[in-house]
Order: sequence, then structure tokens, then C-alpha cells
Amino acid sequence: MNNIFDTHAHYSDRAFDEDRDALLASLPSKGVRYVTLASSSVEDSERNSEISRKYDYIYASAGVHPECVDETPHDYISRLRQIIAENDKIRAVGEIGLDYHYDNYDREKQIEIFRAQLELARELELPVIVHSREATEDTMNILKEYKPAGVVHCFSGSAETAKEILKLGMYISLTGVITFKNARKAIEALEVIPVERFMLETDCPYMAPVPFRGKRCDSSMIAYTAEKASEIKGLDVQELVDITCENAMRFYGIKE
Repeated sequence: MNNIFDTHAHYSDRAFDEDRDALLASLPSKGVRYVTLASSSVEDSERNSEISRKYDYIYASAGVHPECVDETPHDYISRLRQIIAENDKIRAVGEIGLDYHYDNYDREKQIEIFRAQLELARELELPVIVHSREATEDTMNILKEYKPAGVVHCFSGSAETAKEILKLGMYISLTGVITFKNARKAIEALEVIPVERFMLETDCPYMAPVPFRGKRCDSSMIAYTAEKASEIKGLDVQELVDITCENAMRFYGIKE
């Protein structure tokens, strides 16, 4: 399999500290054509920007994840704007959004920072990478208000929510979760997503597909996710990988 585009990876994560450079140098030989790094904080955006400069096939985003809002500096917008301005390989604002999984998360601050970053993306004419966990109603209300170019990544919602996202003109990406035995909800969502609005991702080092579930994930493992997705969509696996790569190149503005 070749032409793999992993649209959402976290290679700045400490899980890769021991072998990051060796792994990233090896991925193109394993069929990986492009990777986009998703960021979780201002500092993480800076780290990902540096990684993207080092490898031709790697692009990046810059943004503040909802889990990191409590440690966000007051000047985060101006710092994100500067990081983006200094590196043409940063092609999205993300990952941004809402996460209500834990009761101690400051929901009002999450909403404030989500909105501010949507405004930044609009200003810079960049797409957004949206994270939404147990916050569907608020996420959808805000997305319907802003109508950004964007993707809802690691989608965990219903088929009906997927349809609402598609109506906004957004993309949806899925991880190795679709290979899990309890993946009925994700599979039902994928069934209603047109292949031209679908993208593949790992969210590595998390969400490793079967047969690697529970282990550290990397972009080469996306092949197993693609195989499952191709079964669901009734396509040859290489055809699905080619289409999703084209989708991602269009989404991130990558031209060859």
C-alpha cells in the first residue's frame, strides 16, 4: 500500500522521544506520503513547526486543544499567529474544540478559546481541525455559527451528527477505532460519509488499530484502518487510500 496520508498525528508526544527521528525517517519507505501534525498548545505548536521543517513530507497545524485551556497564556492568539506566519508548512488551526469528558474542565473557557481560534482561522483563511468529546450539542451550535472550512477528527458521534457536519461542508476523519469489535457507532457513521469527504488518521501514538490495539501507534498502521474502511465503503483498499490522500491534499492545500 502506498500514498498514505495520515491527517492527524502527534509525533511531538513523549511516547516518541526515544526513536522519533528514526521512525519519521522510515515512514516514507512504508507507503506514507504525507503526515499532518496536530498541536495541543502554543508550545506544542512550536515543536510541531520545527518537526515539519525537518521532513519534507510532514506538515503541521497550530492551536490549543480544549484539554490545555487552563495553561494557555494570555497572548496565545498572537503567538499562534506568529508561529503560523513563520512557517508555510502550517496549514490549519488545530486541534481546537470542546471536551466535556471530565467534570473539572472549564467549559466556558473552552468555548471562549474555541471561538477565538475559529476567528483566527477565518482571519488567516485556514481550515480548522476540530476535537469534540461528549460535547456534541455545543460543538455543533458553534460550527453552525462559524461554518468554517474544517474537519472533525477522530469522529465519535452518530450517523445523524455526521450528516449535520457534512451539511456544513466539512470533512470527517476516523482512526483505528473502526477496527475495534465495539465500533458499531463509528461504522454506522462511516457508512453515511461520502468517500470524497472522508480522511484517514491515526491520532498516534493513540488509537492503534487491531491487531496493534493498546500499543503505540504510528502512521504506517493506518493501512489496517484503510482496509476496514474499504470493506465498509465497498472499494479496493488502494483506491480508498488514493481518494483520501487526494481529499487531504485538497484540504491542506498541498500541491505537487
